[in-house]
Order: sequence, then C-alpha cells, then structure tokens
Amino acid sequence: MIKLKTFLIASGITLATVAAAQTPEILKVKTLTLGNGLTVWINEDHTQPNVFGAVVVKAGSKDCPDTGIAHYFEHILFKGTDKIGTVDYAAEKPWLDSISICYDRLAQTTDPVHRDEIQSEINRLSHKAGEYAIPNEFNNLISRYGGTGLNAFTSFDETVFHNTFTPQYIAQWAELNSERLVNPVFRLFQSELETVYEEKNMYSDVFIMKALEAALAAAAEGTPYQWPIIGSTQNLKNPRLSEMQAFFDKYYVAGNMGLILCGDICCDSISQLLERTFGRIRPGTAPAAPPVVQKKFAPGETVKIKIPIPIIKAEGCLFKAPLDRDADYEAFGLAIQLLSNSSETGLLDSLANENRVLAAFAGVSSQFRDLGLAGFGYIPRLPFGSRKKAGRLCNEQIERLKAGRFSDSELDALKTEALRDAEKELETMGTRAMMMIKAFSHGIEWDDVLGRTARIKAVTRDDVVSAANRYLGDSRLTLVKKFGSYPKDKVSQPGYKPVKPRHTGAKSEFARRLELMPQPEAVPRFVDFARDAHTLKLGPLTTLYTVSNPVNDLFELRLIYQRGFLNDPRLDAVASYVTTLGTDSLTKQQFGRALQRIGSAIDIEADERRFVITLSGFDHALRPSLALLSAFMSGVRHDERKFGDLISSEKIAYKTFLRDNMSIAQAVTDMICYGHKSEYLNHVTPDELKKIGGNKLIELFRELQSYELDIVYSGCLPDAEVEDAVRCHVPYGIVTRTHEDIVRPLQNYTEPVVYVYDNPDARQTIVGTYQQLPPAPDAESRTRLNLWGRYFGSGMSSLLFQDIREFRSLAYYATGEVLAPPVELHPNEPVAYLTAIGTQADKAMQALAATDSLLTDMPLRAEGVNIAKQGMVNSIVNTRPTFRTMGSTIAGWKMDGCTDDPRRKTAAAIRTMGETDVTYYYDKCVKSAVRVTFVVGNKKKLDLGQLSRYGRTVELKREDIYK
Repeated sequence: MIKLKTFLIASGITLATVAAAQTPEILKVKTLTLGNGLTVWINEDHTQPNVFGAVVVKAGSKDCPDTGIAHYFEHILFKGTDKIGTVDYAAEKPWLDSISICYDRLAQTTDPVHRDEIQSEINRLSHKAGEYAIPNEFNNLISRYGGTGLNAFTSFDETVFHNTFTPQYIAQWAELNSERLVNPVFRLFQSELETVYEEKNMYSDVFIMKALEAALAAAAEGTPYQWPIIGSTQNLKNPRLSEMQAFFDKYYVAGNMGLILCGDICCDSISQLLERTFGRIRPGTAPAAPPVVQKKFAPGETVKIKIPIPIIKAEGCLFKAPLDRDADYEAFGLAIQLLSNSSETGLLDSLANENRVLAAFAGVSSQFRDLGLAGFGYIPRLPFGSRKKAGRLCNEQIERLKAGRFSDSELDALKTEALRDAEKELETMGTRAMMMIKAFSHGIEWDDVLGRTARIKAVTRDDVVSAANRYLGDSRLTLVKKFGSYPKDKVSQPGYKPVKPRHTGAKSEFARRLELMPQPEAVPRFVDFARDAHTLKLGPLTTLYTVSNPVNDLFELRLIYQRGFLNDPRLDAVASYVTTLGTDSLTKQQFGRALQRIGSAIDIEADERRFVITLSGFDHALRPSLALLSAFMSGVRHDERKFGDLISSEKIAYKTFLRDNMSIAQAVTDMICYGHKSEYLNHVTPDELKKIGGNKLIELFRELQSYELDIVYSGCLPDAEVEDAVRCHVPYGIVTRTHEDIVRPLQNYTEPVVYVYDNPDARQTIVGTYQQLPPAPDAESRTRLNLWGRYFGSGMSSLLFQDIREFRSLAYYATGEVLAPPVELHPNEPVAYLTAIGTQADKAMQALAATDSLLTDMPLRAEGVNIAKQGMVNSIVNTRPTFRTMGSTIAGWKMDGCTDDPRRKTAAAIRTMGETDVTYYYDKCVKSAVRVTFVVGNKKKLDLGQLSRYGRTVELKREDIYK
C-alpha cells in the first residue's frame, strides 16, 4: 500500500502549479447592440452542430409580486401573435377584446353566482374567438425549421424563452422569435389559465416546495422576493388581461431584453439578419425598480418550518450575503466553502465525517439579482441526537472560521477546487449558455464572468476572515423543522366547455411566407467510432477510450464497470456507502483534502447496467490523482457509524418517498411495466442492509472491480501519456469477468386491469396507461414505433398534449413514452408504450376518458405526423456527444451491441416514412393491445364505477409498489 501522505509531499503539487491561460476563443462572447437598443450576446462554438437561442426579458415575479403575471407570459407567448396562430386576426380581435373586458369585471366581482355568469360568458366568447385560432402553430413552426427543446421558464428576476435549432435555419428562427415579441395575442387564455391551475396543484403536492416557500417568505419578508413565482391562488383566480397588457408594455421593450446565441454560428454574418428581425421589437427601457431592502434579522429570530417527515430533527440559520456583483462575493464564497464543500473537507463537514452529527452543510445562493442569502443547516444523529448540541457544534465551527483558525494550505486547496469548478462550468455549450442568461439578467458583463478565476486567485486569508465576520454574525434567521403539513389551496374544476379550434393544422399567412425562404438541407454529423475517440484494448475485457479537450486544461477519467443494480441490487448501496469513507491510511477528511490539494474530485454512482467511478481534475495532476484513486479502490475502510448513517438515510428516503405523489406514481408504473422486477421492489431495505453489513459492501466494491471495464479519458494529454498513467494506476489486471446483460421483460397482460393507489393528501391525480406491444426487431420497425410514439404522445404537437392539455385543459403535463430494450441485443423482446397525465383530482375521470378515446380510435392529423417526423430528424441533426460524453457514448453503444452510430439507420429509415406508417403501426400493434390503466391520487375524488369500464379494478398498497 502506497503511503499517501509521503507521496503527496514528494509530488509537490500545490496551487502554484495551476498556470493561468489566455481565454480560448470558444469562451469569448461578442456583443452587439441593435438600433432599437436590444442587446445581443453571441458565443461561437463550432464543436456542436446546433445553436442554443434564448430571449431574456428582465422581468420576473419580483416585478409583479404575488400576481403570477410574469409567469403567465411564459405560457401565453406560445399562443401566437396577430400574424402567427390565426387565420383572420381582424375578425378574431373583437372577441378577444370582449374576453379581456370580462376578465377585468371578474376580478372586481366577489358574488359566486355573478362570477359563474361571467366565467360562462368568457367561455362563450372563447369559443367564438377559437373559430379563428390555429392551435400550436408557433411550436409547429419551430419544429418545422430545425428546432428542438422548445421551452421557457420564469424566475424571480427574468423570463426566458429558449430552444436549440439547426444553424441552417437561423433566418427562420430569428423571424419566428422576433415576431412572437412584436405583438403577442392573449389567445385561448381561459384554457391556458386552467393549465396554470394544474401547475399550481402539482407544486402543492411537492411537500418540500411548500417548506421552501415558507422559508423564503420569512427570509425575504418586506421584499418582492417573498412571494412564490407562480402567484397566489386568489390572484390566479382573478387575472386581469388589461394588467397583463400593461406589464407587457412596460417590460417587453428592447432595452430590457437580451438575445443569447451560443453555438455553430458566425457573428459577422448574422448582424444584418438580427437587425432586420429583432430590430423590429419596440424600443424603450423599463422604469427603474425601487431598491430591494433586505430586512435585518433580529438576534434569536426563529421560524418553524413544517415538513411532514417524522424521525429527523433539523435546524438551520440564514444570513444576509453579498450579491454576485459585490466585491467580496468570491471571498465570502470561499468562506462558505471552508465550512462545507463538495470534497466534504469543511469545518461543518468534519462534524459528519467524525460522526458527531448525521449531516451538516452550508451554502450561498446566487439565485436572486437583488437578494443575498447564505446559511447552514444540520441534522442530529438518529434517533436520539440533540438538536441543541448539534447547533452548538456547528456554531463553534463558524466561530473557528471567523477567528481564522484554518490553515493556508486549506484555503489554497479550496481555491484550486474553485478554479476547477469555474473552468468546468464554462466548458460545454449548455452550461455556458445558462451562465450567459444569468449574467445578462443580473447585470454582469461576460468579461467579469471570465474574470472570476483571477478574482478567486486574488482572494487572501484576510479577505475570507473579513467576509465571514461581516456576514456570519448574530443577525440571523433560525429555521426549525416542525412535523406537519401546510394547507393546500383548493382550485376546483370550473366546468368550462372545452374550445376545439376548427383550424388545427392550418397555415397562417406568416407560415406561408416562411415557406418562401431558402430551406437548406441539414446533414447530421454522425459519430465515427474510429475517428471521434481513440480506442485501445488494454486487456481482453478492458478498453481505453481517449478524447481531446479543446477548451481547458481539465481532465475527466471514468471507470465504467459493466455491472449495475439490475445485476446486483446491492450496488446502489455500495455506491452510496463508499463515498462516505476514507482509506486504511487516511480518514475521510484527510482523503478529501489530499484530493482537494491537487484540485481533483471523485464521484461514484450506480445505474441499472453500470457502476461508474469518475475522477476529474487538472491534467498536470492526472498521475497523482490516479494514485489516490487506486489507493482508495484497494484500501477503502469500513466505518460502523457511517454504515449506521447509511441505514438512517435509507429510512429517511423511504419516509420522503411516500410523501411525494409523483414518486409514488413512478413506483406504480414500474410495477405495472416490470412486475416483481420493479426497481422499487428490488432495492435493498434498511433491514436488509443491517443483515448485509458494511464489510460486505466493501467486499462487493472490490469484487466489482473484476468485471468488464471501459476507461474513458477526456483531456489534453497525449494518448501515450494517458495510457501509461492508466497502466500504472488502474487495477485492470484483475478484470476477468464478462458482463451479464440483464433485460427486465415488459409485462404481458391478458385482460384490462385498472390499478388504483389511494393518496388522500394529493391535490393532483396522476393517471395513465400501459400496453405491451409486439417486438420491433430491426431499425426500420423501431423507427416506425418511435414515429408513432412521438406523434401520439411526445412533445407539444402530439395528440395527447394537444387533446388533453391544449384543447380540453385537463392537465399540466400529458406525455407518452416508448419502452424498448436495445434492439441489437434483444431484437425479439416485446416493447411497450406508457402514458402519464398530471391532472386536477376532479378532472381525473375526464382525462382518463379522453386518453382512452385517443387510444381506442386514434385520429390521424397530417400536420401532426409531419411535425413528429421532423422532430425525429431534428433530434438527430441537433444532437452530438460533447467531448466529455463522446467516449462514454461510444462505449455505451458498443455495450448495446452497436458497431456504428445507431442513429444512422434511424435517419435512413425515417426519410421514407409518413402517415401510412403511423396508421399501419397503430392498426397492427396498438389498437387491439390489452390496456392497463393506473390512477394515483385521492380515491374519494374518483368514480370507481366508471373506472370499472376500463378493466378489473385492483387497489394497490404500499407493499405492492415499494419494498
């Protein structure tokens, strides 16, 4: 066994070895300002065959506290404009204006009878307006012109509309996304408002959400951040379209908006296009918002937070913190890292590492533009740990920090870790684009984002101590966990007659104009197994893949053992347990610091088929990092108290799981799909863990290392150097066992069955269906299956989404999923189709009836098939593994039996498919397949007699779905 302390001293790896490098071109952002004042940030990244585009409006829930107006726009801007989504806006507009007047009247009316009358009138007018609407036209056009991942989100400070698209269609993308902001129309608002109600109900079933809202309400009291983003139920019931229009006029102006483009584009060639399109947006600047004044917490101020989980005690404290634009932000961040960090070497981490508390942690939020919060929390040991004692221990550690009782080497190690994380966050297009959105929204220049590494390096010991003393004082808000639940607002079904627009699939004049624009063909960039990753066989059952890193000096090395918890359910517990341990020569705390000193980290996880150990860090430290990993893999040491903590954590997870309606639904569907092979019926229970013992888990960890192994490296070092380091430090010589591919057979049902799980606390009900379908044994039949599945239930243009959510307002989400094992390995195994709908409890029967009717007599809509087909093409064209995922993707495809990029066959097959393929697959495979139905929610809201129409009813208990 190598003596690690001696090795680290000899290696001489310190912060000083981390050399500064000039900013790579791939990280630079070019800024344009259009004639109307709109800001454009463009990041050219030609490593991916797509572009991420986002419009950022600096207006969120903070700008309309408790009303939900900002969030309405997240929904309503998908409904079109005076040009998109209508066959005749001039004829439609009078009806829309009348609807707006009615909503203003509704907001001023309290009498229930009069409110019902107004709602009925709104419904009548909505049907009239619906005679001119083209539903979903904006979404369809985005897909038609190379778009994928269309979505939006609302935060406290911004509303963001985004998607990924094929670069060849940037002209159409710019036309669509600028037009949607010129003159949006509040079309089909009554039905969309119902969708927002559904969203409110869904969040009310997430118990931790209500607890977080209560904590934020107390911490941000007196500021606009104290209210939930979605708004109060009372305000949701009383929307004013005139106020929405006023909000749009005030904030949706060019000077308050930004366009973020990141990907395979050239800034110099698109400036005129952007001026011609986004330059049409109304100029102006939003009025200055009043300053946010954070309250000063009184010493001893305490708020009880209700969490419906027994057993555990928990407490935490919140403090005012610097904003991400403040000069001491980095210093304070390092102060918090000295308390708690990802390597678990902090002062609070040490309390858990030394078994003095079950958990202790700290963090700082950068979520808000104008509100700074930081805090720490702790959970005493179970079952009899003292909350008071745990609090005293945590406060002692905070006082140590404030007194500067930490070593220079600890601070240097944390700075190295922070530098690694800062570089890592920038390296891929997806995370970089989200950083651009946040920076723009928070008023931070991109050069300041890139300058964060220099600011981290410049932080001194005195800076950290000063920041800790400035913010972590007696002015704090104490949050104490109390067993209990918050009341759930009641949002009942209004009973509107659903609007069914007659022009589904029609084209507006705007859409016809887009068709006249050039439409170049986009060619997929398929993965070449031989060229996109260098492959080397290290042994009969060990393969090394290397991929070059074009961005920074960080490496990632993954050991992928081809054995997962389907092979052995205990492996999930193994992964959870070993990450809490040290080695036979270093404690957990010491081992974490050894990694931290060289800027490295280890992550361990298990999935169904693989056990993955990921080592990451700076390329210059690859060898010492591998030496530490090797020592850990061979010398990890059992800790009886840590094993006890694992059992306690599993008990808490069980209690938490059964409080979440969506988690329950996942367990129900897994049981329906896989029977007794369900993941939730085969995991290791706390009692079983006790019998297994921690030593046995260590033994399994070592045994695992003898199974077939893929090693994936991405970094800057030459292949020969990587190979030599791996040969020296990775124990691949003991790999002698081939992997056993486990397939869980999809269940076959000979009669219709209805499974009901009663969750009386749920506001939302989750309903759905399952059908086993015949095998799809080759690429052509799999492509036909996926085309039908996408047409029926995948995305905003699918039948399920359109009929359940858009037309009938019966659900917040309505989706379908194809279930199929790898075709190359299991061509003759049956496949299946699963639907899931999240609906208000008193709409569950209607949602189920609508789903049943679609599956029983599926309508064929030509435009829907075309969009589904285009969506499959877009997914292939716009998707390519990054340099970090390339090697793992190739290894995974090979594990699935592929010798080439499997998307190549799909792309060839989809070219000739269309309506007849969708109809053929439905008629031959789906229509007559036995259907299983499931319902998870409050049984009292169900019509059990009506449910029996769908099959024999079976009531499920906890033990039926979760062991």
